[in-house]
Amino acid sequence: MDIKETEAMVVLSTSRRLTIAAITQVSPEITGQLDAEIARSGLEIAGPWVFVARNLPRDSKTEFELRFCRPVRRADGYDGPFAVAHLEPIMVASAMHQGSMRTLFTEGYAPLVAAIEASRHVFSGESREIYHQWAGQGGSYHRIEIQFGLDY
Repeated sequence: MDIKETEAMVVLSTSRRLTIAAITQVSPEITGQLDAEIARSGLEIAGPWVFVARNLPRDSKTEFELRFCRPVRRADGYDGPFAVAHLEPIMVASAMHQGSMRTLFTEGYAPLVAAIEASRHVFSGESREIYHQWAGQGGSYHRIEIQFGLDY
């Protein structure tokens, strides 16, 4: 577990209320729409996908808010259908998951949650996934950074 401060970033984004189980059905369409809008608007991508969750549940059936965010260099004058948001720096507990999506929760989330719970840190309610390397749906190897916001 690494404790660090995230960087501020400008993102083009949209959010949905959904379950963990629904992410795989919804995500390709939404990310495709955002990337198409970035290209149409002449915006420049400034980093990997960031998915921001509020109060991520511990089961696959409870709905929560998930914000799909694509960092862009700048969005001055953007007037399209998606939101321009500023993700402010936050303190996070972070871990890198390398492997398939099947093991994201058992080998990625579970050890990080256990380490945070064993520490003196307190969850803020915000969590993030940063997709440093994505091999597509069904891919066997991804590099996904898992971050849990911390309160002090």
